[in-house]
Amino acid sequence: MRKAATLVILLGLAATATACGGGADADAAKPSLPATELSLVPPDGAKDVKPDEPLTARVAHGTLTALTVTGPDGKPAGGSLKDGVFTPEHGLAVDTQYKVRATAASEDGKETVSESAFRTLAPSKEQTETVDVLPANGTTVGVGQPLSLTFDHKVKNRAAIERLLKVTTDNGTEGSWGWLTETLTGKDRVDWRPKEYWKPGTRVTLEAPLSGVATGDGRYLTKSYTTSATIGPSQIAKVDITGHKLTLERDGRAVKTVPITAGDPAKTPTWSGKMPLMAKEGRIRMTAQSVGLSGYDQWVDKSMRLTVSGTFAHQAEWAESYIGSANRSHGCIGMKTADATWFYDQARIGDVFEVTGGKETVSPGNGFAEWNLPWEQWQKLSANSSPSGV
Repeated sequence: MRKAATLVILLGLAATATACGGGADADAAKPSLPATELSLVPPDGAKDVKPDEPLTARVAHGTLTALTVTGPDGKPAGGSLKDGVFTPEHGLAVDTQYKVRATAASEDGKETVSESAFRTLAPSKEQTETVDVLPANGTTVGVGQPLSLTFDHKVKNRAAIERLLKVTTDNGTEGSWGWLTETLTGKDRVDWRPKEYWKPGTRVTLEAPLSGVATGDGRYLTKSYTTSATIGPSQIAKVDITGHKLTLERDGRAVKTVPITAGDPAKTPTWSGKMPLMAKEGRIRMTAQSVGLSGYDQWVDKSMRLTVSGTFAHQAEWAESYIGSANRSHGCIGMKTADATWFYDQARIGDVFEVTGGKETVSPGNGFAEWNLPWEQWQKLSANSSPSGV
């Protein structure tokens, strides 16, 4: 777990003296006060300082009166000094030069200043944790798109990381973070989703000041992130597996219904549940081996990914003779060429596929399927067990 950089103050009490009598002769007899001593840790010139290593000022015969930490831009690092403890607002960046200036005062008001400079650790490849952040900055996304951060390794200080993440919307959307383990990849992921689908037109911003944050096992994040997105019109693809049809609803009104074929119910059934569109991948090569099956290897057009495990909606020209009447796919949702082309052009990342008639409901970590969890259950997946963001 990453520890916030702190400043521990050790105070020495200046010696005092008393004298009988008064007047100038008594004052002259008072012993001089010891000089204030002020030292800093890490010492001047230190290298490879861990971003979460405490910063310590040791004061003897005086009181700390001020302390600033500045980065290469010359601006003070945000933080607070209280009861002798300095806590950076967001922590220190990796591979960065910092300067510290501390001031202490003796009992008679004389100031002592100590300055130092140190450089934080430049993590090796093995020490570096990477994260993918969605949605991409400046994009317009569908009503089911969560804010999402996917980490390359297991995260051990989830609560500390979650507390750093800030979500703002222009309409006070209620939402909560939740931690998931991604299907197949096993990666840790934290998503922020609203209580209900986003309201179209909402503007949302995520601030993730993560540079220098430890994730566990000696690994550090090396970047901070900010991303903003706008929520587009509500587009819901209602997929009726048993009825062999897909209806696109835009802002609550049916736009078009097209015939489909879905997974063979006895061998490779299609998932049921809510599955936001993860990516429009176009022409891709699909193989049975990639999803743990056997028996096919072909190029597929107009491919739209719905799950990490390999569920797509796509063009299926080879199946046009039974599209609309039978379910024979390997789990994907197949459409005729003209219909797939039309739908692909309409679709937006984050649009929701609501699928009924499948054998089982898709698991929350298989794509952005957390929408299948009731709101109260989703909130419990927060590392801090409470909603965040306004």
